[in-house]
Amino acid sequence: MKELSVSPTRSVNRRSLLKGGLLAGGAASIGAGLLGKQAFAQGGSNLSSGDIAILRFVAAAELLESDLWTQYAELGGLSDGTQNTYQQAFEFLDGDGTQYITSNTIDEISHADFLNGYLESRGADPVNLDEFRVLQGSTASGAQNIGRLTNLMHLNVDTSWYIRYRSTTNPDMGATFPQAITITNRTAIPITDADFEGANHIQAIANTAAFHFGSIEQGGTSLYAALGQKVSNAQVLEIMFGIGGDEIAHFLEWVDFAGNSVQPGGANGNSFNFAGGTSPVTDKGLTFPDFTKKGPLFQPNLIFPVPAEFISPNLPRCSTVRPITDKFGGAQAAIAGLTASGLFTGQSKNFFNTLKRMAAEADAAVRMA
Repeated sequence: MKELSVSPTRSVNRRSLLKGGLLAGGAASIGAGLLGKQAFAQGGSNLSSGDIAILRFVAAAELLESDLWTQYAELGGLSDGTQNTYQQAFEFLDGDGTQYITSNTIDEISHADFLNGYLESRGADPVNLDEFRVLQGSTASGAQNIGRLTNLMHLNVDTSWYIRYRSTTNPDMGATFPQAITITNRTAIPITDADFEGANHIQAIANTAAFHFGSIEQGGTSLYAALGQKVSNAQVLEIMFGIGGDEIAHFLEWVDFAGNSVQPGGANGNSFNFAGGTSPVTDKGLTFPDFTKKGPLFQPNLIFPVPAEFISPNLPRCSTVRPITDKFGGAQAAIAGLTASGLFTGQSKNFFNTLKRMAAEADAAVRMA
């Protein structure tokens, strides 16, 4: 995997300094490689089969996330020299947009490396999906010509998360939510260099990515919360809390990021003027309208979950991660959602069977007293 650039010269502000420190640590972790089998001596594994199944599934999920985020980082993350228009479109949404993309990528790679290293240290088999790195990715300048696990060029982005976290109802208690924007069979990365052309076109690609970022990270947030309830070993629970908490941190940033794509001026607070484009952003039938005029369920600057039903409708409303049940947030639900999104377009039957088997084993885990 290509080493990610982490410290090009750029303007400095409070958030850049914060992210710079985080990136430096992340890069060092990646350079260290997988956690060695001798680094954590336990005298053999005492993990339950359920805990191992959970760890193996989240390791697979992190490998998939690492693959998709690497594709985003190659074309839209930090880089030296002149920015391409995709990077500029992200920075229209947030001045630190390219840094956030690179930071998120480094985090996901570290999660996958740690989980596989931990599995090995406890005498369990790590997860390797390399045989499925067969998909053709972007051929635009900056993208590596390597096999991919995931496909970002034919996405049906689930945007219902945007409404869900602004609602006082909970999917775990039967609530359903509409799509905030209907994004069907769209690319979230430039496919060729031709996609860098056209202000509204490239901004629409970046805006599609912004909503996909939120969709991916809310899924990870729910997954760790759902599977964490099944864990038996205290240290495995620590891992689920630790990595799951980082997924929540990612999600909150992308809620803000997506919100900036559906209000005039993006992060700049001015009328939309990216490379001469117009507001609202419209491209080939896809429109990102002004959500400031659509009511509280669309409020762009609301980034925290609102208090909602939790556990029982008879209890006070509470701000929480939602969903956190197997039916909507578990391993099988995650695979079903990712498959429906088009993220695996072009993958083999064996790929799907492998993920489904791992997901079923993770969901079947039972917490031991």
